[in-house]
Amino acid sequence: MVFGTFDGLHPGHVNFLKQAKKRGDWLLAVVARDETVFKIKGCFPQKKEKERLADILRSGIADKAILGGKRNPYSVIKKIKPDVICLGYDQKSFSLGLPRFLKESKIKAKICRLKPYKPKIYHSSIINKKIKNYAGH
Repeated sequence: MVFGTFDGLHPGHVNFLKQAKKRGDWLLAVVARDETVFKIKGCFPQKKEKERLADILRSGIADKAILGGKRNPYSVIKKIKPDVICLGYDQKSFSLGLPRFLKESKIKAKICRLKPYKPKIYHSSIINKKIKNYAGH
């Protein structure tokens, strides 16, 4: 299981999904809700949640993709009870309470922190900044 905003699917996301796919026999990608992204990042994503979900599905890497919970980002973990949860190298806010949640919920999922793929090039904030700068000229 992976979680992410996936705003503008780029090679970093593709690499992240492929790394996660190797950690198990089935991959579920949970796409963050627009409101959740705003709470965490202080701004809405460039693409709407349904567009980002469609991008993940179109990639064909994840076996299934769903939208995350509206109120509790961990609710899908409680429902699915995954064996492995893969986190990106820069996923901080989501991962802070995760070990405690798993313990309290008696879910024995292994947490794996995945390696970055060219983070100085393929990071959504960098790509979005380049797009804005280009559009402004």
